[in-house]
Amino acid sequence: MDYQQFEALAMPLMLFGLVAFMGFIVWDLAKKSQAGRWGTMVLFFALGLGVLGFIIKAIIIGRVDG
Repeated sequence: MDYQQFEALAMPLMLFGLVAFMGFIVWDLAKKSQAGRWGTMVLFFALGLGVLGFIIKAIIIGRVDG
């Protein structure tokens, strides 16, 4: 396995791990601050918008380069 293959495999895995860890952080924050159901949904919605923006950016850049 050369460097490019390793990078192509490791990058999505590490990004998934980062997003999962951020989800855990948001869940822990909501739990410790007693945000309730509505507050927890708002927090996860904001995290989801950030992830969605990252995915849309990757798709747009992929379409321009490809």
